[in-house]
Amino acid sequence: MQRTLWFCSGIIALLWTSASSMRAGDGRASAKPRFQTSDRCVACHNGMKTQTGDDFSIGIDWRASIMANTGRDPYWQGSVRRETIDHPTASTEIQDECSHCHMPMSYYEAHLQGNKSGVFSHLPFDMNKKGDAQAADSVSCSVCHQISKKNLGNRESFVGNFIIDPPVQGQHVEHGPYSIDPGHQQIMRTSTGGFVPGEGSQIRDSALCGTCHQLYTVALDKEGNRVGELAEQMPYLEWLHSDYVNKASCQSCHMPEVPTDTPVTSLFGQPRLGARHHTFLGGNFLMLRMLGNYRSELSVTALPQELSANADRTINFLQSESAHLDIRNGTIDAGKIHVDVLVENLTGHKLPTAYPSRRAWLHLTIKDHSGRKVFESGALNPDGSIQGNDNDADPSRYEPHYREITSSDQVQIYESILRDPENHVTTGLISAVGYLKDNRVLPSGFDKETAEKDIQVVGDAVQDPNFNDRGSLVRYSVSTDPSGGPFHIEAELWYEPIGFRWAHNLAPYQAEEPQRFVRYYGSLASGAAVVLAKAELTQ
Repeated sequence: MQRTLWFCSGIIALLWTSASSMRAGDGRASAKPRFQTSDRCVACHNGMKTQTGDDFSIGIDWRASIMANTGRDPYWQGSVRRETIDHPTASTEIQDECSHCHMPMSYYEAHLQGNKSGVFSHLPFDMNKKGDAQAADSVSCSVCHQISKKNLGNRESFVGNFIIDPPVQGQHVEHGPYSIDPGHQQIMRTSTGGFVPGEGSQIRDSALCGTCHQLYTVALDKEGNRVGELAEQMPYLEWLHSDYVNKASCQSCHMPEVPTDTPVTSLFGQPRLGARHHTFLGGNFLMLRMLGNYRSELSVTALPQELSANADRTINFLQSESAHLDIRNGTIDAGKIHVDVLVENLTGHKLPTAYPSRRAWLHLTIKDHSGRKVFESGALNPDGSIQGNDNDADPSRYEPHYREITSSDQVQIYESILRDPENHVTTGLISAVGYLKDNRVLPSGFDKETAEKDIQVVGDAVQDPNFNDRGSLVRYSVSTDPSGGPFHIEAELWYEPIGFRWAHNLAPYQAEEPQRFVRYYGSLASGAAVVLAKAELTQ
């Protein structure tokens, strides 16, 4: 049976840096922790106020973010369990791979001790155990702020293969965007037991985010043999292939900047220009709601109101920054209404991007002059499924990309559909070797003709002349009685971070984590999607 060393470059780099510090004669370095959990940071990085009096608590913002809860994520836990059931001979390797970005501190500590990292060995979390506490702390302060600038942006840094800088004279440097005076360095060194703040420009570099948000998944058969590789999440490469590479970084969108000078520490902190909120606004408002509703079961430390506030901020962010919708070219002839709907992507990557459970779709309704509905495509059901979507009705099928929609059982869904080696539809990441469809809306400047293989458009959208970096234009041609006019046409672009099929494909797995997630999803399904943009036309 083949085995694959998935992450050798990052592991070797960290091992090398640790060994280097030992060779330099600092015997104390090996006895000190390489990471600190967030409780050692937040005491000094909460309670600041901006010049307008708004709270600027880095620790509170962070603990209510997805970043702070990647190890607690019940969908991730359920999906990892599913993969270990599908590929039992590779269970150890799968858990090790999946903990790399979701439980990075426990992952690296395990590898430095010559072990592989587990996921389920830490569950349920016992905060009195160092390994469990590090695993639960997820993508903590001490991870991102110790990442070296070495290899950033290169393929070898992807899949969490960042390099942690070695200690210098027994001190671990936590990189930030500012130069720090000796007094504050001494305060942090004393309070954390050897961690000191230092200036590092890489903390503002999109390539730093790309280390964990640029993921390749090794595909295995039932015996654990490697059968391929999946370009699972590619937002960084999508961004590089867009106009946004010269306009906005990951941080500038997902970590909103404080518009005025503000202190970044509550302890004698001098005002700093360009400080950023650590809310890490993204696309998964549903998970934030879930973490809040089931926080005791998931060992969540953020308070319910903090998670609810961040979910609301996420939805506001999505609705103001993601997309624009326009209805144009409306005509009525030969007993048909014709309209074109244009979806424009306002982000710096595909819409939606990242984890392939995410989807956006068009919901279009036409009503006659009396308000009677004469046509509808893409209605959302209370259980989170989409009316007319082949994939929600049958896991072996999927909805194609449309240039023109003529019936209510057709719906334009912007999504990525995974394929296994036999070209069957799958939601199993470690069974997937590619895509049957990827028509996610392209960002400005994204040339689908020159896009490299890992970020290419897949399916009929490749040949669709109205699918490009200026948007996706879909024609609706609907038979109707012209005497019912004038007609009111309304279009909505909906978005769902975890699609119905991705959630319910966990249902057959009789293990705690998949069953728990299906239960959670059912309780929140009616709020599993939001409208990103709307447009109206009377014809």
